[in-house]
Amino acid sequence: MVNELTTGVDFEKFSWKIEDFSKKNLMKLRSKPFKIRGCTWRLLVYPLRRDVNHFSVYLMVADSLPPYGWSRNTFFKLALINQVDRNKSIAKETQQKFNGGYRCWGSFFLNLTDFNNPKQGYLVRNTCIIEAHICVSDLAPKIQVHPNSSPIHDSCDQATEESSSDDRDTISPRTSGSSTAAEGEIQGSNNLTLRELIDFESLGAEEQAFIPLLEEVCIWHPNLIKCQRERTRRFRQWAFTSLGHVLHFLKTKRVKDINEEDIKYLHGLWKELVKSSGFDLAWLEPYVQLALGSRAYMERANQLKKLKDKVVALEIKMKRLRGELAAAEGEFEVARRGLSEVRRGFNEMDLNAAIGYAMF
Repeated sequence: MVNELTTGVDFEKFSWKIEDFSKKNLMKLRSKPFKIRGCTWRLLVYPLRRDVNHFSVYLMVADSLPPYGWSRNTFFKLALINQVDRNKSIAKETQQKFNGGYRCWGSFFLNLTDFNNPKQGYLVRNTCIIEAHICVSDLAPKIQVHPNSSPIHDSCDQATEESSSDDRDTISPRTSGSSTAAEGEIQGSNNLTLRELIDFESLGAEEQAFIPLLEEVCIWHPNLIKCQRERTRRFRQWAFTSLGHVLHFLKTKRVKDINEEDIKYLHGLWKELVKSSGFDLAWLEPYVQLALGSRAYMERANQLKKLKDKVVALEIKMKRLRGELAAAEGEFEVARRGLSEVRRGFNEMDLNAAIGYAMF
């Protein structure tokens, strides 16, 4: 179940030893930041909740980078080390491009039953070991994945599907299931999940796409769920659906495609969401403001492009004129020297005067 590291690739390794595993905050288990090739990374164990029965590992960009305008082509391998038999370690390798839309990539490794069984060798004396082998390069080679180890291909917004079999290689959003709590009767719990707050089955086809986005942000921002526990189901449905609209807009709209109608729609939706939902959305506001300012940015960018084109055109014209000037100066110097030679020993006459003759 282990892949040998691809040869010819200059990897750097980071090893994460997690001791007292069961005592950790399993909702937010992440490594300390580490640097490889001048880039800052984190490893995530993602997520260990009561409605998830698999163990997944993710690699995340941890640098403070803007939401747009950057990318990082990376060839990497994540490995869950078997401490009893190293040959049974599980490794997943892939080549992915990290950017503002995909800061995190990872995959399902094995089900939690096997992971938690010390005899299997992955969690021994309440300790597990995870390794990351990373090569940041646009020249990273294409790879062939061994039969028992599939590529890591999912972004973090697809990390919450419950696996149904031991040999499942990929993960995708959980979009099924319904809430079991009655209207207005949800009890406070740190493990409360989104599906217990809203009825996924009642969502329309378009709104179904919001579910993985909402599940992801609720994992990273659990207060989104906590602040809605005392609300009515209808209000919760509206609040999370409205939030889903915003998330989906930010996730799917490209800056260059946003028009005035989009800006007006997002502005109205965001204003109502901030005013009435009760969510603390300070973490999301910079991205919304960036989207709201995208038209002004595009206008400025277009103006900048036109001015750059004009400067380039004028520079070309100036070079041409400088060439013509240099040629004219050369011709002028030749003519000036010729004039001097002709003038030497030349007496000027009044061309209007008669030549006349002498009277002696």
